[in-house]
Amino acid sequence: MNKKSLASYKFLLTELVKKGIKLKYRRSYLGILWSLIEPLLTTTVLVIVFGTLFKNKNPNYPMYVIIGRLMYSFFSAGTNATMTSFKHNAGMMKKVYIPKLIYPVSTIIYNYVITGISLLVLIPVDIYCGIIPTWHLLQFIPAILLTLFFTFGIGLILACLNVFFDDIVYLWSVALLLIMYMSAIFYYPEAILESKYSFILKVNPLFSTIQLGRDAFFAQAFNIKYCLTALIWGIGTNTAGLLFFKANKDKFILHL
Repeated sequence: MNKKSLASYKFLLTELVKKGIKLKYRRSYLGILWSLIEPLLTTTVLVIVFGTLFKNKNPNYPMYVIIGRLMYSFFSAGTNATMTSFKHNAGMMKKVYIPKLIYPVSTIIYNYVITGISLLVLIPVDIYCGIIPTWHLLQFIPAILLTLFFTFGIGLILACLNVFFDDIVYLWSVALLLIMYMSAIFYYPEAILESKYSFILKVNPLFSTIQLGRDAFFAQAFNIKYCLTALIWGIGTNTAGLLFFKANKDKFILHL
């Protein structure tokens, strides 16, 4: 069989995306409905706990939290799933030739689809907070696309590393916990941005895209600095990931 480009496997890519979505909800009675219920439940807990702890009485706080929660969840789920995509498909990789890149690509796409469904919960929260939609909502499109871009780049790097080092899974779980606290999901970032530790947020692409998403709903001007931070990270991680993949893809079979 002649080797073909990834574009020649559109049908297989579609089937792998469908398979990923089905497997995620295979043993769930609630199915895709859980993608709506889960962020609402976790946001409610975060709002009650941290709203009380920080004595936050801002009526828009639930919206502030759920946007951060949803975008972090996509980053977390996307990188975790992409990281294990080669190992989870090792059987198929050993039997037939398929461009290996199709596995992380299909993984990130089905996680993106699930995130798109989850975003529907923003509608009732928007209504609850009394936020009036404006044209600024269009800013949410680059926010979510930039998140997808650098999530895939980081996920591809992790996927390549995971083929050779099993410990990457455990190390990344710790890193995700740190990233969560560094992304201002349930607290306001002003105090940190005005301190000597401001770099913690300024160099974090997830914080940048989360803030872009919040600006979209809170009718704030588009922040070019946040956009450039996320874009630079996206270009850097995807370039590194693709180079690492190209250099090592022929060695994968020996280690899977």
